[in-house]
Amino acid sequence: MRRTLLRGFLLWSAIAVAAACLGCSIPQTYSSIQHRSLTLHPTDLERHGLAFITPSTVTGQEEERQAVALTFSGVLQKKRPDIPVMTLPQTLSAVNQSGVEESYRRMFEDYRDTGLFKQDSLRIVGNATGMRYIAQLKLSGFSQVSDGRLSILGLRLLSTKTARLRLFFQIWDSRDGSIAWEGMEELEYTEDTPKERTVTLMKVMEQAASDLIDRLPSGKGPT
Repeated sequence: MRRTLLRGFLLWSAIAVAAACLGCSIPQTYSSIQHRSLTLHPTDLERHGLAFITPSTVTGQEEERQAVALTFSGVLQKKRPDIPVMTLPQTLSAVNQSGVEESYRRMFEDYRDTGLFKQDSLRIVGNATGMRYIAQLKLSGFSQVSDGRLSILGLRLLSTKTARLRLFFQIWDSRDGSIAWEGMEELEYTEDTPKERTVTLMKVMEQAASDLIDRLPSGKGPT
């Protein structure tokens, strides 16, 4: 009887401690960001606009391309309403309506072989969208890990959920075919939770997008 009572007391004490720890737990992020502006100047994006094209991904992540573009463009529109933005669905619609879908397809075939978008292909997309600058995202790494952190009497109370992301963001000038701006972030996001769900791609994408967008040139001054 005493053992049962002691076991119950320890269990509820552990749950109380875990709940208290959870209440104080704050997600942790660790990131490494590199960026450089090549020909992009303050107010260029505000004046000429930015169109998102189909992102590139590593093998096995192809189904995430729509989510990557949707999340990133959404954060950009929220943080920089001064920049005219054409989202990926809008770009695809404009390309299709202009009858240049074959040129669009070949543009990505060339990119896979060379890492370059040909100048004439970029100009076609720019004309179809009415935007001078073209946004290209590349998801080159994404993983999710879950490790048990706190376990009492065989009951797992807290787990550490970790997601890691590597994202490249390039802005191409459709007028001359140059890379106007580029940035790369490696992000690790960790949180302690009693829930079984993993850290989602959307959550880490939102953070990475926000970090990279903060580095874009702005007519309001350096960020």
